[in-house]
Amino acid sequence: MQIRVGYELLYAFPQPTPVILTLSIHYSRVSDLVRPDHMLTSPPIPIRSYRDAFGNWCSRIVAPAGRLKISADTLVNDTGAPDVVATQAEEHPVDSLPEETLVFLLGSRYCETDVLSETAWCLFGQSPPGWGRVQAICDFVHRHIAFGYEFACPTKTAWGVFNERKGVCRDYAHLAIALCRCMNIPARYCTGYLGDIGVPPPHGPMDFSGWFEAYLGGQWHTFDARNNVPRIGRVLIARGRDAADVAISTTFGPNTLETFRVWTDEITGPLA
Repeated sequence: MQIRVGYELLYAFPQPTPVILTLSIHYSRVSDLVRPDHMLTSPPIPIRSYRDAFGNWCSRIVAPAGRLKISADTLVNDTGAPDVVATQAEEHPVDSLPEETLVFLLGSRYCETDVLSETAWCLFGQSPPGWGRVQAICDFVHRHIAFGYEFACPTKTAWGVFNERKGVCRDYAHLAIALCRCMNIPARYCTGYLGDIGVPPPHGPMDFSGWFEAYLGGQWHTFDARNNVPRIGRVLIARGRDAADVAISTTFGPNTLETFRVWTDEITGPLA
């Protein structure tokens, strides 16, 4: 299948302001792009790009004073297959984990392993190790949190959402990641596009989505505590320790996000 993905963000800046943007589709999906997902700005301004410490493609701009529109629109080839379920995937003892996974065992800005460790072991210490344990964590988080866009809060952490029991997709991911790390399973945050392909209506408003990956059986596997069922058509943008590493925009000055649109639509007519 082909999926049309893109965004349009309209900001108002009272003064020239440096901005870091993490909006480009991940390099692991570049071969699936039917056309490049070039970032466009109106008015046109210079864009500089770089690869961050996690391999994500980031863009740097200096937004001029006034309104600035940032947008992209592209087509992505996709297999149409749902997320892989590998129930036999095993946990690794910490001393045999690859070095590059170890950072995803540690606490981070939104995933406080120190305060959740005792809770995690009480809840999941007897669950079957490996895939079954991560799925048990997803099941718990899925039941524990009430979803609602009105519950979004940029400062809410895994510990906060555990106690408040309400949040958005990133909160589900943060809590599940923290609990996995407490159980010595590397887990990393993912952000990207996820539409409602294969999901019966009614559909909610479209937004960027947050999920996570756990390291089991020698590779990273996708898990989604918010939806908690295999989904079709994920298009990865970035990975990191938590949402702080993959914020769609980091602005170094005052600004107002006036409008925000995201689309992720299966192409059902003639292919482009």
